[in-house]
Amino acid sequence: MAGEGIGVGEGGVAARLAAVRARLEEACDRAGRSPSEVTLVGASKSQPEERLVAAARAGLAVFGENRVQEAEVHRAALEAALPDRGGGLAWHLIGPLQSNKARAAAGLFDAVHSVDRPKIAHALERELAARGRVVPALLEVNLGGEESKHGFAPEDLAAAVRPLADLEHLRIAGIMVIPPPAAAPEASRPWFRRARELRDELAARPEWGAFPGWLSMGMSYDFEVAVEEGATHVRVGSLLFGPRR
Repeated sequence: MAGEGIGVGEGGVAARLAAVRARLEEACDRAGRSPSEVTLVGASKSQPEERLVAAARAGLAVFGENRVQEAEVHRAALEAALPDRGGGLAWHLIGPLQSNKARAAAGLFDAVHSVDRPKIAHALERELAARGRVVPALLEVNLGGEESKHGFAPEDLAAAVRPLADLEHLRIAGIMVIPPPAAAPEASRPWFRRARELRDELAARPEWGAFPGWLSMGMSYDFEVAVEEGATHVRVGSLLFGPRR
């Protein structure tokens, strides 16, 4: 498939980015959507800094990090390498957050995809309030009830997250999901549809008001199916940057 087998030097990363964007646009076309409705998040976990710099130079604007400490290193590296653009990049937390990292995360990230329990939401709310920041966040939902994954249960989701609608600085904007492993991308489609249904159920409730309705779903393996099912954010790592180090 396009994007696979391309090198990971600066030109290779640029070619990978172009290939991913082409596939994303084709998926949008099949779904009757505009590519402007989908944000490509470069999942940069365990990637060499030079690949991230190459991707930013090629036009990637949003980077997704799994760990606070690695995000700090990556962000500093890109801001040093790209002084005219580094500060304009967006950094999203896409991995689980420990409560003792909430203070650092509140000052580092522009969005959080992985609010998996109320405790984390309230910790981030306190730290963001102290900084006078407002940051969008997504509720991580464990659709398959997998023990290896974090997140809210889809059953009675609206009741479980109702108190989070009142947060002033951590603004809940939608849902993030990671489907159970499957043998083919198409197997993710029912899970993505269920995520969209859950998002729509929350959006219809009065407590959420002007709910942005973000859907963060789809990775290197199945992002095209996710786009066809309504993803607003796709998290692409190895297909974009190459194998992790």
